[in-house]
Amino acid sequence: MEKAEKKVEYLELIYDLIFVYIIGRNNSLLHHLENGFVSGQVLAAYVLCSLAIIQIWNYSTFYTNLFGRNSLRDHISMFLNMYLLYYMGEGTRVHRESFQMQYHLAWAMILVNIGVQYWIELRNHPDDQAAAQVIKGMMTALFGEAVLVLAAIPIFQTTGVQAAGVAILFGILTTRFFADRKRNVRVDFPHLSERAMLYVVFTFGEMVISIASYFEGVFDGSSVYFSTMSFLIVVALFLCYEILYDRIIDREGSGSGLNYMLIHIFLIFGMNLITTSLEFMRNTEVLLIQKLLLLIGAFLLFFLCLFFLLLYAKAGRKQRRGFLLQAAGISAAFVGLMLLFRENMRLNILVSVLYVCAQVLLIARFGRKQKNTM
Repeated sequence: MEKAEKKVEYLELIYDLIFVYIIGRNNSLLHHLENGFVSGQVLAAYVLCSLAIIQIWNYSTFYTNLFGRNSLRDHISMFLNMYLLYYMGEGTRVHRESFQMQYHLAWAMILVNIGVQYWIELRNHPDDQAAAQVIKGMMTALFGEAVLVLAAIPIFQTTGVQAAGVAILFGILTTRFFADRKRNVRVDFPHLSERAMLYVVFTFGEMVISIASYFEGVFDGSSVYFSTMSFLIVVALFLCYEILYDRIIDREGSGSGLNYMLIHIFLIFGMNLITTSLEFMRNTEVLLIQKLLLLIGAFLLFFLCLFFLLLYAKAGRKQRRGFLLQAAGISAAFVGLMLLFRENMRLNILVSVLYVCAQVLLIARFGRKQKNTM
């Protein structure tokens, strides 16, 4: 018998609300400038904190997809994680030496909490070898990463070196090469893709809030121009993901789903960078070269991850190849024009709008071709 499609539970939506708060805390890190620059230390903290939080969401979502039953145990586990995430949010600071211990302890406890849920499920599936292999892989990732997170505390206290990035990398590699080995794992891909889509949506919500600054100040031609351009960028980016999700991704597909979620970790990270980059464009205190490079890098990361999702498209490989060549050409032109007009913010933001709109049209055309060939 086919497994009934899993629905997104109310509990999962409540759980997501804490991540809205955390996204804001992480993005606030990049607003601390030193002589017009975001320092390497601040940027490293931002990358670490952003990836750690997205990875926690990823772990929780994957467990819920496989074994969640909306039970009392699920409620307790998620509410405990929400509570601990507040400590991580409070510890998300530029000068966070005094908050370093609470941040890492809360982080490790969340990982252990999710790992314990897998351990309980291992006992509940004694005869299911496929499930047991995935469970053991995820337990290795979660408990191993928790140990590395805890080890980062004394390393930082004695040497000043932030070693928690090793823990994140360990988690990514372990889930990729151990837990993902069994392709017949019982993942409900429609539920998994919907959960990823919802995270993308509330990340867009943070972006929508951030561009409110473009509507502040004197109401004149310049303010209308920049506010219109920023709004068009957000709308076009949203349409890119919407068209891909609705028309191109095979949401009835199969597979472990771990790669799909891994791509979303960096896609959402790219979206957060775009949010900050749009805020920087209006900030005259940020040096031009850094805001320009950050904006270019953020857009390229977003679209790179977006196009990696074509691995889950309904279309064949030949169709994807032609599409990707065109997208790469548009991206190369975008980078060249941004560098050419680097001194003119009016042209920079116009080029950005044209770039994302061109990608929307390309994705929409690809979606129509795919529909016509089915």
